[in-house]
Amino acid sequence: MAGKREKPEEIVLKLRQVEVLQGQGATIAEAVREIGMTEQTFYRWRKLYGGMQRSQFARLKELEKENQRLRRAVSDLTFDKLILTEAAKGNF
Repeated sequence: MAGKREKPEEIVLKLRQVEVLQGQGATIAEAVREIGMTEQTFYRWRKLYGGMQRSQFARLKELEKENQRLRRAVSDLTFDKLILTEAAKGNF
């Protein structure tokens, strides 16, 4: 059975909570356990989202969405170019 997936905003919040607990003198293992996740998950999330602010994450999501849109446009134009090239050769 699969566990629930955390939203990236929640992940950033949990990483901040671990940092606060560490600042209060807790070890990483204690802080992670208190928040309710495994150390492996903590290190994986820290690798992906470490040092990121919420505002930066919102900007990242916007850029990913724009990148996806631009990739789709480029692939459509490439396909159209291939079709026109074949038509110009007379192989249609």
